[in-house]
Amino acid sequence: MAITDIQAFSHLTNTDIEALGHELDTIRRSVEQSRGERDAKYIRRTIAAQRGLEVAARAVLFGSRNRWAWLAGTAMLSVAKIIENMELGHNISHGQWDWMNDPEIHSGTWEWDMTGPSAQWRRAHNYSHHTYTNVLGKDEDLGFGILRMTRDEPWRPIHLVQPVANLILAATFEWGIALHDWDIEKQLTNTPPRQLRSGPNREFARKITRQVVKDFVIYPALTGPAWKSTLKANATANLVRNLWAYAVIFCGHFPDGAEKFTIEQLEGETQSEWYLRQMLGSANFDAGPAMAFMSGNLCYQIEHHLFPDLPSNRYPEIAARVRELCDKYDLPYTTGSLGKQYMLAFRTIHKLALPDRFLKRTADDAPETSSERKFVGITLPHTERWGEHNRLITDPVTGKRRGLRSAIQEAKVALEEKAQHEKQMLREKKAALKELKRSGMRARRA
Repeated sequence: MAITDIQAFSHLTNTDIEALGHELDTIRRSVEQSRGERDAKYIRRTIAAQRGLEVAARAVLFGSRNRWAWLAGTAMLSVAKIIENMELGHNISHGQWDWMNDPEIHSGTWEWDMTGPSAQWRRAHNYSHHTYTNVLGKDEDLGFGILRMTRDEPWRPIHLVQPVANLILAATFEWGIALHDWDIEKQLTNTPPRQLRSGPNREFARKITRQVVKDFVIYPALTGPAWKSTLKANATANLVRNLWAYAVIFCGHFPDGAEKFTIEQLEGETQSEWYLRQMLGSANFDAGPAMAFMSGNLCYQIEHHLFPDLPSNRYPEIAARVRELCDKYDLPYTTGSLGKQYMLAFRTIHKLALPDRFLKRTADDAPETSSERKFVGITLPHTERWGEHNRLITDPVTGKRRGLRSAIQEAKVALEEKAQHEKQMLREKKAALKELKRSGMRARRA
């Protein structure tokens, strides 16, 4: 199973976890109190740059029957759509700029350049995903309803096609998100399936019509004789934006180290435990300033899950402080290159398409799904008995607190030593059987 007891899994005491939560609250307050003109300038300049880039792209596409004009216009439009989706639409809809009290740059008024309505995404994503991050049965974004991303979800024959389903999801990501959020919206509002003229259905239909007509009718028509090449450019830009958004999201949620949790973990969960779950249930990827900007600063997915409503341009400085806390409390800080993080998620998608009988690891110690039970039966150095579990105590040499990071490293060493010991025992047993067989043959000859 996935993690049912985050305190036992993290190898921290309740006092440790509450202290960690207090330090994260301090980070939040310091950023909230320091928000100001430089942050406002950042988002306004980003909006101006994105709109300018899109206008330039649309202008170039008037000559899109020329190959180079088409390539340039399509590239600029792709970048403009990525910026609008990642750094603007996503982050503004999280309420990161509501503190400015600007009616245009506000989560309640911003409508993003995506198929689904922003309002439906906000209600589904901000509540379901960010409240219950990676909790099986509660987080609707865990596999987006079509992918099996943890062994805690029972295998079904339909999962055999999830490698293909994954490719389709990547190419049509905006539509997958739209349909996903539309379904959650109907669940949240208890809308009967056959009530076709319901509020959620009308809202969804209006946005789809607006988006399709804008991209595939109005803008192509405006370019006159170049309408076919403009239509192709718009479709290509949407595809590029979909693939990039898909890759960023999957790298932050599904590589090894982004842990999963069961509903039991939610029972009596404190704010500090919620913080800890966000840290353990998310993953970052390494990025410079340009890639961070193009990802909407979601290369800092850990920080985003901790503070989804703080301005995205502040995530780099928040990340430095979160890393320090991970070192202080001996917790893993899951990150890696974009390619590495995606390949780990890609491997999980293909591996979990198979029935469990073809998989070597169990649901307790699989690389993509860990549990506090992975430590059961393993004797770790520097441990003390703590309830039903062992807890790592302070390092006697350095005086440093020891937690999950040390537990994982020492469990790996202990398991390797145990495996080597078992192999040695097996070799000795085989040697003893061979010697016994030789002794029997010598006795028969005598």
